[in-house]
Amino acid sequence: MKQIKYFYLALLLLILPVTQAWADEYQDTVKIFKDAGESSAFFDTAYGYALFPTIGKAGLVIGGAGGDGRVYEQGKYVGDTSMFQLSIGFQAGAQGFSEVIFFEDKRAFDEFTGGNFEFSADASAVAITAGASASTSTTGNTAGASGGKNNANTVGRYHKGMATFTVVKGGLMYEAALAGQKFKYTAK
Repeated sequence: MKQIKYFYLALLLLILPVTQAWADEYQDTVKIFKDAGESSAFFDTAYGYALFPTIGKAGLVIGGAGGDGRVYEQGKYVGDTSMFQLSIGFQAGAQGFSEVIFFEDKRAFDEFTGGNFEFSADASAVAITAGASASTSTTGNTAGASGGKNNANTVGRYHKGMATFTVVKGGLMYEAALAGQKFKYTAK
């Protein structure tokens, strides 16, 4: 059992970013989501958003994911956030992806930035690349889209004031697992 713990820890450390993200990484990630179909419109209408340039994910029956990001209120950088996910179920592989969570209004923004936030079991994400066969859903449900990251035709909408989109950066992962994402927010 100890060896399995060390294996997962080593695997996560290898795929998680070990340096602070540069501002260009955030600008590049925004550009990817703005160029990717319907997620583009959310930047113009959302009250704010949380942006994660890179989230690393790995698993073999038990899995985990994590990454750091920034939170923007009406286009202005207001704080930092981190995401952690633990999953259990049939899964194997490792993957890196970018994620953006849009907040429809101030209420949704305040709910997310109130400290520690956790997606409910019915939250799901729209996967923007054709290679993304599974989303970052907390229920194991998937939402797919056709095309590549720069020409995706996505169908996204707000659920309880939040809309989430992901773009797979690399790796291969199969999962049919139950997972929950937890977020921590720290004001700038």
